[in-house]
Amino acid sequence: MIRKSGIGIAALAIGVLTSVIPARADFWSDAGAKYKGVVLHGVTESTPPSNYIKDVLAPEFEKKTGIKVQIETTSWDQMYDKAIKDMEAKTSIYDMVYIEQDIIYAYLGRSFLTDISKSLKDDPSLKAPEFDETHFTTFANYFKNADGDLFGIPMEAFIKVYLYRTDLFNDPKIQEAFKKETGKDLAPAKTHEEYTQIAEFFTKYGKDNGMELWGTTAQAHTGHPASWYEFFESIAPTFGVYNWGIDANNNYAASVENGGQMNSDKAKAAIKYWLHLRDIAPPESAASTWTEVGTTFAAGRVAQGLVYGENAAWIASDAEKSKVVGNVGVALPPTEPDVLKEVEGGKGYLGYYDGGAFGLPVTSKNKEAALLFLQFIGQDSVQPDWAIAAPRITNTATYDDPKVLDMDKKLNGYYTMLKDQGKLFAGAPPFPFHAQVREATAPIFYKILLGEVGPDEGLDQMAAAAEAELKNLGYRK
Repeated sequence: MIRKSGIGIAALAIGVLTSVIPARADFWSDAGAKYKGVVLHGVTESTPPSNYIKDVLAPEFEKKTGIKVQIETTSWDQMYDKAIKDMEAKTSIYDMVYIEQDIIYAYLGRSFLTDISKSLKDDPSLKAPEFDETHFTTFANYFKNADGDLFGIPMEAFIKVYLYRTDLFNDPKIQEAFKKETGKDLAPAKTHEEYTQIAEFFTKYGKDNGMELWGTTAQAHTGHPASWYEFFESIAPTFGVYNWGIDANNNYAASVENGGQMNSDKAKAAIKYWLHLRDIAPPESAASTWTEVGTTFAAGRVAQGLVYGENAAWIASDAEKSKVVGNVGVALPPTEPDVLKEVEGGKGYLGYYDGGAFGLPVTSKNKEAALLFLQFIGQDSVQPDWAIAAPRITNTATYDDPKVLDMDKKLNGYYTMLKDQGKLFAGAPPFPFHAQVREATAPIFYKILLGEVGPDEGLDQMAAAAEAELKNLGYRK
């Protein structure tokens, strides 16, 4: 009797509650209801990871929340120009901006970005249960301030790797020809000397056999920062020149005369090595940026090359875009003999760990709705399909997803390399003067590429220009 009455009261209580509390579908629909109809605007570079946000994640978010997301994907330079001008002028056009790893220090220095960690603590109603900052890989540390607060949701993280054509490297006739010409077995290069031999062999092989085939890629545009970055982020470190050759602990010295490395013998050897590769690469290399290098490899025009990992998946698996599907091998970049040991010992790095995040400008007019979207793209559940569409991994759980493990086999271990050997790579040095020093030295760098100044003399000029700019900015005393 009492028990029956109790059940009856409980049932009544539940009935009363359900009559006054709206039904809860899930966090996203409930949290988004308040902002239904809001239109978020974001700007980013047109890359595979960004296009996935625009084409897949933004529509999914809109379906769940009613909040519309318009993602503008554009060129690298336009992306920067639009985002910075919006934040400087406080025009509040954008609610999300792409933050490349190398510019975050400048953005933090100018107080452009919203503290995401603090914002979610201040308003727990906006905190999605599926979102957890601790689920990110250590790459997220690049987007934190000194207190450990997050200022960007990682959306790209990949390494620039050495790709090679397995169909060419495993061809018995080509192996025999290489052995006859060099006396060595054909295998992915571990040193610069080996890489050069392979590059020269395949460029000659292509010419001798009437093939559209060259021995290497080269990201060697004569008027675009991509070539400057290829040298300082991908080539110079493999010769033991780190952080662009600037010693921040030694009064920001760049020149050898003052203790820097920008014009060191190692740097001069590095640029001559790279210029030679440029000269035996496909003719489009002098106009290639990071994008064109990927398409050159996918077109089957080179035997090997340094390619940003975000392009590895479509090159290896998308038959509509790539002619080398199933024939792509992955290896670490070649180095000088002692550099790999040096890096494994904790000094320096042997290549670029690239990536970026989506940040929330303090000038955004829709911060709450934007915080929801940033958490949506940061949760574990959306990562595996994103990682397959564009080989970037930002959350640790992604490595163990069955679909990602299967794709790892197709990519000959790219994800495994990223997980186990990603520590050998590094992002850009934490220089708040990143863009200024690049712009001060890049014109001289282009003159080197055009042959208007010799490589030794050019690097001497670049080191002097870097120190002059650092003095103007107040870093160098």
